[in-house]
Amino acid sequence: MSHKLNELGWSAHFMMQLHEHELQTFPVARITQVHRNQLIGISNEGELSLSVTNHGSTGEYAVGDWVVFDEHLQVVRMLDRLTEVGRRAAGEDVRTQLIAANLDVLFITTSCNKDFNVARLERYLALAQQAGVQPVVLLTKADLVEDTRTYECEVQKIDRLLPVIALDTRDETQITPLFDWWKTGQTAALVGSSGVGKSTILNSLSGSSAKTAGIREDDARGRHTTTSRCLYPVGDGRWLMDTPGMRALRLHDASEGVSAVFQDLVELAGKCRFSDCSHGTEPGCAIQSAIQSGELDSGRLKRWQKLEREEQYNSETVAQSRARTKDFGKMIKRTHAGSRHMKGDY
Repeated sequence: MSHKLNELGWSAHFMMQLHEHELQTFPVARITQVHRNQLIGISNEGELSLSVTNHGSTGEYAVGDWVVFDEHLQVVRMLDRLTEVGRRAAGEDVRTQLIAANLDVLFITTSCNKDFNVARLERYLALAQQAGVQPVVLLTKADLVEDTRTYECEVQKIDRLLPVIALDTRDETQITPLFDWWKTGQTAALVGSSGVGKSTILNSLSGSSAKTAGIREDDARGRHTTTSRCLYPVGDGRWLMDTPGMRALRLHDASEGVSAVFQDLVELAGKCRFSDCSHGTEPGCAIQSAIQSGELDSGRLKRWQKLEREEQYNSETVAQSRARTKDFGKMIKRTHAGSRHMKGDY
């Protein structure tokens, strides 16, 4: 199926990156799937399979990227992104794992049960803020509770202007209004834990048949039904990406996003008597004063401090990571050597 470039999300930002001879033929495609050995893309002539040249890695590309390709269907280069959403890779790897490129809206999906977690929502919001993407919180399983206002209030304690929508994903009349959040040529993505209804929302909006699975009621954990990211057309030139459920969301190079989510605390910290206030027992701490007066929840301070520490740790460079590991190893050796020496003295 062919699409006009503007329906795929093409804009002046990408047009300006093309060379003169490329402007005549528009050999460009938008990536809809990333596999180990190939990329699937859509051009104005339809879907095509692309290979990466010069022993490049498909891991450098994200769903949503725009690329220039040649007559052999090989990617020549990737165009600069408008937005980029990523997290720190699992384990000790300090690289960024790309989630999506050139997004406009991030639907942060959680359910009205034990899956609901304010700290996780704040992480996703920091991710969206860092990328410059519009966040919208979707509260699914609304049919399982008598009143969703408790959950809605918890979300808006983070930011009273944050859009939050409670819905029953099985009711299509509640799903279709989501179209109002993005328009022709724009792209949205669904993120959240497994089993919260992302694939059901996708099916309703796109008419596709992505697999769905329920949630275990004892711990509200879902089974993975989406195993890879894919971009789907959902009508009128809109695009929607479903993503696998994320068990861990480690922020990477997202200090501005964290500050945006905790802007109230950042502003309060600026009123502390001491510029290096740790917001503990120091005199003149504006944050502790707000907590004591009931204006601020102490849990929010703890979550901010935790994310600040984690962001600093996760954003360190490869060299810094190796140096820290090396220093720690030396400390362990010194400790062991001292222990053996003490045993020898006795």
